[in-house]
Amino acid sequence: MKDSKTASRYAKALLGLSQESGKLEEVVSDMNSLSETLAQSSDLRSLVKNPVIKGEEKTKVFTALFGSQFNELTLNTIQLLVKNKRETLLAETANQFVGMYKESKNIVTAEVTSASQLDEEQKKSILSLLKHDGEVEIVEKIDAALIGGFIVRVDDKQIDASISTKFKNLRKEISLN
Repeated sequence: MKDSKTASRYAKALLGLSQESGKLEEVVSDMNSLSETLAQSSDLRSLVKNPVIKGEEKTKVFTALFGSQFNELTLNTIQLLVKNKRETLLAETANQFVGMYKESKNIVTAEVTSASQLDEEQKKSILSLLKHDGEVEIVEKIDAALIGGFIVRVDDKQIDASISTKFKNLRKEISLN
C-alpha cells in the first residue's frame, strides 16, 4: 500500500508537469511504452529489482534504451526514481500515470471476451450497451470455451451474454426442477 501511494505521488507530479508543459500526449505514450517494456522484459525487471547494481548503471541502461525515444520529462522521472532508490516503482508509477490520464480524459477500458474475433458491427453494438459519456477503449480477448456470445467487464461491472453461461444457468434450473 505504501509503495502504491508513493508511485501515485510520482505519477501525479508527472501528470501535472506534462499538462503544464503541453507534453501530456507524448508522456502518456512514453509511460505506456515503459509499462509494456517492463512487463515483457524479465531482464529489465531483474535489473530494476537488483540492489547490487548501482543507480548510475541503471540510469545508463534506461537512457540507452529510451533516451532517443522518450520525452525529457519521462526520462527525468525515471532518473529521479532511480536516484531516490525507488526504481522498483517504475511499473506501478507508469500504470498509475496512465490510469490518472484516462480518468482525466473520461476514458474507460472495456475488456471484451468472446468466442471469436469481433467485427466492427459487434463492437458498435457492445459500445451502445455501455452508455458511457466519454471514450471507451476495447481490449479484446478470445476464449473458445464461451461457445458464443461475449462477456464485457468495465471496472467492477460485468455483462455476461455468453452461451456457456446460459447453458450453466439452464442446467441449474433443470436440476432444481
